[in-house]
Amino acid sequence: MVRIPDVRAQVSASHSALGLALLCISAGAVATMALVGRLCLRYGSRRVTIASVAVFSLAAALPAHTHSVLALGAVLLLFGAGYGAANVAMNSAAVDLVAELRRPVMPSFHAGYSLGGLLGAAVGGLLAGRISTSWALAAAAAAGLAVTAAAGTALLRAPAALPRPAATAPAAAQTPAARPSRHARLLVVLLGLTALCTAYGEGALADWATLHLTDDVHASGATAAAGYASFAFAMTAGRLSGTWLSERLGQTRVMLLGGLTACAGMATAALAPSVPLVLAGFVLVGLGLANVFPLAIAQAGAAAGPQGVATASTLGYAGMLVGPPVIGFLADALSLPAALLTVAASSALAGLLALTVRRHRAA
Repeated sequence: MVRIPDVRAQVSASHSALGLALLCISAGAVATMALVGRLCLRYGSRRVTIASVAVFSLAAALPAHTHSVLALGAVLLLFGAGYGAANVAMNSAAVDLVAELRRPVMPSFHAGYSLGGLLGAAVGGLLAGRISTSWALAAAAAAGLAVTAAAGTALLRAPAALPRPAATAPAAAQTPAARPSRHARLLVVLLGLTALCTAYGEGALADWATLHLTDDVHASGATAAAGYASFAFAMTAGRLSGTWLSERLGQTRVMLLGGLTACAGMATAALAPSVPLVLAGFVLVGLGLANVFPLAIAQAGAAAGPQGVATASTLGYAGMLVGPPVIGFLADALSLPAALLTVAASSALAGLLALTVRRHRAA
């Protein structure tokens, strides 16, 4: 994200052309997510994780070597495909580990994702202006490949968490893991909608939190930059405590309370007249949404294996895609604070969907 302006200047892209090129990331991710579940069943989620993260890392270096919008779009399509595949494969591998440990540790893995995003933004900001874009992206790719090699070796050497039915039964195609029941598919859709509602809020805040602070609350640029940072740090902290909370309160209660907390926080942030209250609201949103998405993905994987993870992840990613433009259109039609109230509504809906999932699971 830090190097986007440099890449835009390099390919001489207008804002609209850059927007179309960036859309290729989403297109590649969504297209790949729908296929990776089957690859995980066939080859194992660990192998697919290693391959997809390697592709993702290699693709990170390529935008610096493009000189047209078309080439940039093609590179970002590959980058998005790697991201989407890694998303599903890593979550599928994590679902296996959750089942083996019999503990709700999925939020801890997603805390690593959040920490990585914060670390990448911090390092990228420090390196901006000090080294060229090509060297910065090459360093990021090299770091990704090094981590993939080290972690991949450990993953392949470790004993399988849960043997795939395909490895032990000739009729694996008839197993629930390969062909989820209608009841399991309904659960996955409900959990995917839960993830969608959560990701809608996350995507909206990523693009609109700073503008809300500057345009509606008249915060300074430096203060406004703390808006999304406060949300991101709170989400990371919430995920680090997610396993502890889930073991003591239960996953459904954590998701319900999280959705309602995020609803209250977003309503506060949207309507508050002062900067401290807005920032406090963003913190509540981060804490509330922190564990809803990872727990929804974990439950989808438990219900239908890698295919469940793929379906729920695709729906969740769709929420992150539609969030920013929906907020933009509503802000033009009404106002930005009114548009941000839809995040409060979607957060509450995510919590209520968790109750619906529990009822259907018990049925």
